[in-house]
Amino acid sequence: MEKNERLRRTWSISHRKGIYERYFKRPQDFFCAVLAVIVLSPVMLVTAVMVKVNLGSPVVFSQERPGLNGKVFKIYKFRTMTDARDEKGNYLPDAMRLTGFGKFLRSTSLDELPELFNMIKGDMSVVGPRPLLVRYLGRYNNFQMRRHEVRPGITGLAQVHGRNAISWEEKFDWDIKYVDNITFLGDWKIIFQTIMTVLKKEGISSETSATMEEFFGTEVSETMDGKG
Repeated sequence: MEKNERLRRTWSISHRKGIYERYFKRPQDFFCAVLAVIVLSPVMLVTAVMVKVNLGSPVVFSQERPGLNGKVFKIYKFRTMTDARDEKGNYLPDAMRLTGFGKFLRSTSLDELPELFNMIKGDMSVVGPRPLLVRYLGRYNNFQMRRHEVRPGITGLAQVHGRNAISWEEKFDWDIKYVDNITFLGDWKIIFQTIMTVLKKEGISSETSATMEEFFGTEVSETMDGKG
């Protein structure tokens, strides 16, 4: 796709921080997170009780994810899956462990609310590439690794352009486009687009998975390895 090729060419441009990113983005994230925790605390409390009743303990799910410069941190989310296992003790596939209640939490993004505390700690931002699994670090090419030049976000360009319904290649294209184009107006545009995406419940799952397929890495194209 021509659009993806144009986005992909940005990998050769080193990330340069503008005034907004350098001085205002982090304070804005902290203020927004603290305000959101205060305003949404009743919603978080009710959600926690519902998770306890429907799925049991633990209410909050934590997992290691790579953040800024690949530094690993623990991300917090409300639990959306059961602990169902097969006869060998292995977890059943996500689709079998994801209950109707869990799907509701994901479709409304209520499961993401504990990430506000990651924002307060400085692990995450309101807007940025979504933090993926630690095991993916060794599977990225140079272009894809650039997503770690900024703090991961609760939402981002990939989330408002298809979320889990787009391919990994498209996700990374949008992530790097964001890395190279961070602005105050751009961040707030993404935030408002995210609200609309959540209300419409778009892109919650991929075509073949309850969440998103495993990422196994991609070949480096001629454009990406500097030969194009």
